[in-house]
Amino acid sequence: MASTATTPPAPSSAQDAPEKLSLLEKFKKGDEAAFLITFASALTIILITCLLVQRLWADSALSRHAFGWHFLASSDWDPVNDQYGALPFIYGTVLTAFLALIIAVPVGMGAAIFLAELAPRKLSNVLTFMIELLAAVPSVIYGLLGIFVLLPILRDRIVPVLQGVFGFLPIFKGAFYGVSYFSAACVLAIMIVPFIVSISREVLLAVPQSQREAMMALGATKWDVTWKSVVPYAQRGMAGSIFLALARALGETMAVTMVIGNVPSITASLLSPGYTIAAVIANEFTEATGDLYVNALIELALVLFAVTMIINALARLLMLGMKSQETAH
Repeated sequence: MASTATTPPAPSSAQDAPEKLSLLEKFKKGDEAAFLITFASALTIILITCLLVQRLWADSALSRHAFGWHFLASSDWDPVNDQYGALPFIYGTVLTAFLALIIAVPVGMGAAIFLAELAPRKLSNVLTFMIELLAAVPSVIYGLLGIFVLLPILRDRIVPVLQGVFGFLPIFKGAFYGVSYFSAACVLAIMIVPFIVSISREVLLAVPQSQREAMMALGATKWDVTWKSVVPYAQRGMAGSIFLALARALGETMAVTMVIGNVPSITASLLSPGYTIAAVIANEFTEATGDLYVNALIELALVLFAVTMIINALARLLMLGMKSQETAH
């Protein structure tokens, strides 16, 4: 009996083709709507940044045309004769911010490691809550504490010791009257420590437990596990907390204004009074009468924005470099 081979019918193109959804159906599923909403949110941030730069650029036209690039290199600040230069303010802003980091980073990192790895959990939670409360304190309160508490301590106890030990260095020479670069840096350090501690602690707690257990299985001590396994694993996140704190320090206004002295000069001594960009804008904007004076202050705001962007870009490049080194290893 001959058998005949039967071939199944070829599927129609309608059955074989993937189902195509209309735009309305995609919106009903939520994918397209979610994409558009999140894309609009991201685009809004970029748009606000561009509008901010455009506004600062347009409103500083008189100053830019009058002084050009010399505005960044000049130390003159004479509103009476309409002579303006940004160099003393750039110097004060960068100096106080980086000096604050030098003071705050060891303290913040040590506190974060203790709270995340060494402290009992209940004690860690209580101290972390208190540290996060410090991050929410208004800056003017820090300024008042700086004037009435910190400056007397620096003047009577700390600075005499520093001058006795390091007085041969130019950075600790001269008379100290309280308000100074050093005082502003100390206040900034107190303000940014909570950011470093809070973020670094969360990064350390996010390290997988397997990292700790692997070293403990080899007989490592608690400190060896923390220093050689946990901290290297979390170093990129901890570096991110430092750069976030740096951004806060660069833009701080009220607390710095109250303790830095507000003198537009450049000196090697950290014990001398100085000025920052944010402080001069806050102090003099309401008193600026001439158009060129106002434009010079707005150009200072543009310079502060540029300095912040450059430092954050360098921080991002450093983070990428750390990531590439981790990938290579």
